[in-house]
Amino acid sequence: MALPPPLVLTRPAAQAPSWMRALSALGVRAVSWPLIDIGPAPDAQALTEAWRQLSKSELAFFASPNAVAAVMGARPSGAQWPAQCWAACVGPGSAEALIAAKVPRHQVLSPPTATGQFDSEALWPSIEAQGPWQGRQALLLRGQGGREWLSERLAQAGARVQALAVYTRHAPQPDGQQRALLRQWMQPEARALWLLSSSEAVGHWQQLWRQETGAELPPLPVLATHRRIAATAQAAGLCVTLVEPTPAAVAAAWAQHQAS
Repeated sequence: MALPPPLVLTRPAAQAPSWMRALSALGVRAVSWPLIDIGPAPDAQALTEAWRQLSKSELAFFASPNAVAAVMGARPSGAQWPAQCWAACVGPGSAEALIAAKVPRHQVLSPPTATGQFDSEALWPSIEAQGPWQGRQALLLRGQGGREWLSERLAQAGARVQALAVYTRHAPQPDGQQRALLRQWMQPEARALWLLSSSEAVGHWQQLWRQETGAELPPLPVLATHRRIAATAQAAGLCVTLVEPTPAAVAAAWAQHQAS
């Protein structure tokens, strides 16, 4: 019996196992090929500074599960999450990671899951409701840049915004086996469906494929978890379906792809 087409996860390697377990439980044949590699903070003191500033802040925004892992992994011995500080994020994965890291659930702000929208714009009403923000400190814990819209909104509301790069993002450096898998899953007969959760990943994919073949990406079917990612993928010539960033929604899209 032939194997079903794979769903290729392109999330950073540290985020893949939980997704693969959840998707496997839903009957999805999921495989991992990270299109973003995560590295340490560019400044070794950034994580120490993050914990120093948390005691003075009333909001800490975590840009991704990578930010949660980096900051919580550097928690000083015996340190508790500050009682006055909201922990905000845009995705269910980040919210789950914060709660798993002992941030009290009632202090976690994230977009309502019923809306199906997981971005800064959907998060903002929850942050705004905790205002006024005039004169209060907000931390943005992220990679090298990003979430400028949220930073601007907080500044416009009068908050003192400090951004810290607590991890780095890089294009992957695949070995021979990984390159062979990339070629295999990009063949039309593989019927692979790719899950994209970052616009940056699309650029890395384009770069890798040009290095491999000298060609642009073929019109492969992909799932995008945000409209901005979808727009980037469409501009790269990919065939895009927009999907909520949850295992159940992704599994349903994969089943539809398999049936087609």
